[in-house]
Amino acid sequence: MEVSYLHHIPFSSSIRSPSSISRVSHAFLQNPRNQNSPFSRIRRRNLCSACRSADTLVAGSPKEEGNSGPLVRNGEVEVADLKSWMHSQGLPPCKVVLKERPVHGHPPIHYVAASEDLEAGDVAFSVPNSLVVTLERVLGNETIAELLATNKLSELACLALYLMYEKKQGKNSFWYPYIRELDRQRGRGQLAVESPLLWSERELAYLTGSPTKAEVVERDEGIKREYNELDTVWFMAGSLFQQYPYDIPTEAFPFEIFKQAFVAVQSCVVHLQKVTLARRFALVPLGPPLLAYKSSCKAMLTAVDGSVQLVVDRPYKAGDSIVVWCGPQPNSRLLLNYGFVDEDNPYDRIVVEASLNTEDPQYQDKRMVAQRNGRLTVQVFHVYVGREKEAVSDMLPYLRLGYVTDPSEMQSVISSQGPVCPVSPCMERAVLDQLSDYFKGRLSGYPTSLSEDDALLADGNLAPKRRVAVQLLKLEKKMLNACLQATVELISQLPDLTISPCPAPYAPLLK
Repeated sequence: MEVSYLHHIPFSSSIRSPSSISRVSHAFLQNPRNQNSPFSRIRRRNLCSACRSADTLVAGSPKEEGNSGPLVRNGEVEVADLKSWMHSQGLPPCKVVLKERPVHGHPPIHYVAASEDLEAGDVAFSVPNSLVVTLERVLGNETIAELLATNKLSELACLALYLMYEKKQGKNSFWYPYIRELDRQRGRGQLAVESPLLWSERELAYLTGSPTKAEVVERDEGIKREYNELDTVWFMAGSLFQQYPYDIPTEAFPFEIFKQAFVAVQSCVVHLQKVTLARRFALVPLGPPLLAYKSSCKAMLTAVDGSVQLVVDRPYKAGDSIVVWCGPQPNSRLLLNYGFVDEDNPYDRIVVEASLNTEDPQYQDKRMVAQRNGRLTVQVFHVYVGREKEAVSDMLPYLRLGYVTDPSEMQSVISSQGPVCPVSPCMERAVLDQLSDYFKGRLSGYPTSLSEDDALLADGNLAPKRRVAVQLLKLEKKMLNACLQATVELISQLPDLTISPCPAPYAPLLK
């Protein structure tokens, strides 16, 4: 399960059917790009409210965010506390409470804490499916939901579009309390940091040296492609098309607003197991980021008998923050999706990509040998934290294959069983030197050293975005240094350090 940031999903006075849910989905940021569109006059009356809320996924009303008790509006009681409101909509008694932690420059962030002492195996809460948002529920049709999810559009894009339509309804929206909670959270991680997808160019420079910087650009391009396909959702989802024939998504919502919505959903969606495709991505009240992430935790939100529940994996004292597992994700993914880095993450890793040289006259033979041993012509090696020496050893047979130049040796490799190539001290030195130079080259791409990183992190005034970036870079550099050290140790074990490396005109490529 991938836990993503998802706060309380507030629900209104009655649980609506899929068709009625679609009925409340009115364009929430009507800001048409084409003022000459035949639909522009119909939408123009909503432009002012759209502009006011164009700064975040669901720009809220700060004056209301601190309220914790019921509000009286026009003689009706509006429950401001999300948990109390959820109870009024069918949430059964649970063993958690909502608390606040301060955030500099922003409204406080909510989090879920134990309301009483808990033991491992206790059910902390159980949210009924009627209070869970899934693609099937949004689109009102499981077949369409699965079709969209397996083709051009991701579940995240569809859910983001739905929340954008919902936003326009304001307090009339079925999901208003949940959207207001998203306002408060603003897609920030545990350190009050947004995903790098929302960072400025200057802030992205904090990631210089890390492959994550390129991943941000690639993900941003992917979001743009999804934005260009939004109208597909609108036309295929009959409920949305019939109820809002004039609210064409790409005319109603600018790309930047969609990206903010996408990132917010990305940070709070839960990946459920053992459910249909149309229900696997869910927005679950009381889920992350109200629940913190801990890499050593094994508790997950699970679909059980018409609800999504959390069974804790450890004892808690009353008032303790409840934590969950986010899946075996490296820190680069945690930062990109959720805006934080876990320094004790046992699933952290870096990637080394090796490929056979296509100009090698023996490329096809080497390709066959590689495939026979479960490798590809472009092979990705995962280097996990604490297992760097093992990862280096795993790369060596593949790299040695690239260094074979004598046709007779190649025939010997083809006829052999297993990945072992004829290895001479000369060839081994050449392979290890290439690896050593590769790790040194990657380390030189970072603007700071490990000692400088430590000095930066010791600064209590370091900006949150800079802090998580430095944490990520430091952890990557530690893994690269461990790989380099393992390689140097192997070089030192060669019988003669004075051996000149063998020529390798078609050495494998590393990146």
